[in-house]
Amino acid sequence: MNKKYHVISTLVENKPGVLQKVAGMFNRRGFNIDGITVGVSEVEGLSRMVITVHADKKGLEQVTKQLNKLVDVVKIKDITKNAVKRELCLIKVHVPNEIARAEIMQYTNIFRANIVDVTEETLIIELTGDTEKIDAFISLLKGYGIKKISRTGLTAMARGV
Repeated sequence: MNKKYHVISTLVENKPGVLQKVAGMFNRRGFNIDGITVGVSEVEGLSRMVITVHADKKGLEQVTKQLNKLVDVVKIKDITKNAVKRELCLIKVHVPNEIARAEIMQYTNIFRANIVDVTEETLIIELTGDTEKIDAFISLLKGYGIKKISRTGLTAMARGV
């Protein structure tokens, strides 16, 4: 079975319990949600869910059909291939000395990240980009001692009209 990574953009009614219904549907069908972001959309009263999931073609069809059956779901689109995809990450990293601080600041500049908090012993760095960029940045910082990582999960928007 060849499971591929899919990004599904779903427009849903903005009311209590909708997220639970969507997540429950995935659970009942035996699919693990790799990531989900939810926020208000351009249409009043509707929210946009961006869901990432690993599924084969048959599984993706099943998920799409089941999502369409939910009363609160207005529109579903698989935007895996033609979308702008981004993730936000906050990383608290240990800064043992001034040399390490300078090196971390250089990496931050190279990756176009922002330092959003500074203490004597730590920096909190904010980074946005695709998953590979964030993974690469985290890999560089591991040698300094990462204290905490908070990632939003992927959000995406279809290209074009």
